[in-house]
Amino acid sequence: MTTLVGLDVGTTGVKAIAITPEGEVIAAAEEPYPLSTPYPGWSEQDPEDWWRASEKALARLGVSAARVGLSGQMHGLVCLDEHDRVLRPAILWNDQRTAAECAEIEERVGLERLITLTGNRALPGFTAPKLLWLRRHEPEVYARIRRIVLPKDYVRLRLTGEWAIDAADASGTLLLDVARRRWSDDVLAALEIPHHWLPPVYESTEVAGAGDQQAAALGVGVVEPGSVSVVLGTSGVVLASLPAYAHDSLARVHAFCHAVPDTWEAMGVMLNAAGSLRWLRDALAPETSFAGLTAEAGCWKAGAEGLTFLPYLQGERTPHADPAARGSFTGLTLRHDRGALVRAVLEGVAYGLRDSLELLRELGVKPQKGRVSGGGARSRLWLEIVASVLALRLELTVAEEGSAYGAALLAGVADGVFASAHEAVTACVHAGEAIEPNPAWAAVYEEGYARFRALYPALQGVEIDD
Repeated sequence: MTTLVGLDVGTTGVKAIAITPEGEVIAAAEEPYPLSTPYPGWSEQDPEDWWRASEKALARLGVSAARVGLSGQMHGLVCLDEHDRVLRPAILWNDQRTAAECAEIEERVGLERLITLTGNRALPGFTAPKLLWLRRHEPEVYARIRRIVLPKDYVRLRLTGEWAIDAADASGTLLLDVARRRWSDDVLAALEIPHHWLPPVYESTEVAGAGDQQAAALGVGVVEPGSVSVVLGTSGVVLASLPAYAHDSLARVHAFCHAVPDTWEAMGVMLNAAGSLRWLRDALAPETSFAGLTAEAGCWKAGAEGLTFLPYLQGERTPHADPAARGSFTGLTLRHDRGALVRAVLEGVAYGLRDSLELLRELGVKPQKGRVSGGGARSRLWLEIVASVLALRLELTVAEEGSAYGAALLAGVADGVFASAHEAVTACVHAGEAIEPNPAWAAVYEEGYARFRALYPALQGVEIDD
């Protein structure tokens, strides 16, 4: 029997799955690894941890496959020397140290030109600002760079010896001409980054790889207009497939290449979705399960009596490209208990996703449904809250493995099991339970969303000494 294997190199661990050509999951394995935050706003990992975890997870699957499809956290910078040895810990997607370098990039390239070419403005999490930061702050490391790779592509290099990247993941480097799906000579020249440091760019279906969000969208069947991918993972994402390249003139949402050839995507990203709930659990109730916390939240009515949470725990991307944004609870009273705090977190994340959806609608996206994935999707209450805040029917898929599942589908296309990504989706991706918006909550959440939107500008003027 043909077996398709997908491997997702995530922020908290690696997940490996094996599926049949009909989409049935026959084996799964996960291996965790640590995250390092040596200074405020920094986020790093040891690439060797990814490789060790990948080896273990693939071994635990107990299956063999001609090719392993790869997905992974985007934007992370791995610097290699002439022997492909790692020069320093990888700087991750949620690292916020590069504000000065982002300003430098937008000045060197020109903001309007940068957005036109790359579909994005310079954000601290992207790869290019990290390279400029190294050049300024760790010149001895920068001088030794001979190759760079993104997280999943480091695992590919160790697994197969192949140095490559796909257009989907490369879109998040800020070095790709996204419309033309190739490295941008103009951006590289303006930033004085050597072209030969960058791997060859392929389509996701050629090299069996994609960024985690593109792979997740493929894994839930979002490959054409009409539906959006809604991800309740560590970060929160609303992603729409686009038949042609388009970008927001202010780059409030990302414009990337999709994992499907000749297809693009618009994507809003909030840095902490399920990560916000994990933070609250770890801080206030480490002994309590997530199910227990959401059960407490269910004891409170929609709106939690005005208690509102801003999920900007590490700055924010969409819609506020602001690494200095901070989280908050407002509207606390003596009546509020731990369950109320949890309810406010669930609703605050939903409001953040609504910000992204509204911006996608401005680009002409007209979704009739959302396909939802990520760890937060295990909570029926949270799904009902999100559906109600977005005013959008949400569908789970029968297989809930997200990015790893999409990576396995890409392996099938690359190996010829499927003729195309669309054929892989038709064969393997099937809708499961549907969650409808709760009409009794509609007015409460419209009022709550307006309050949520007013809080960020109101708090911008509050000085916070880091």
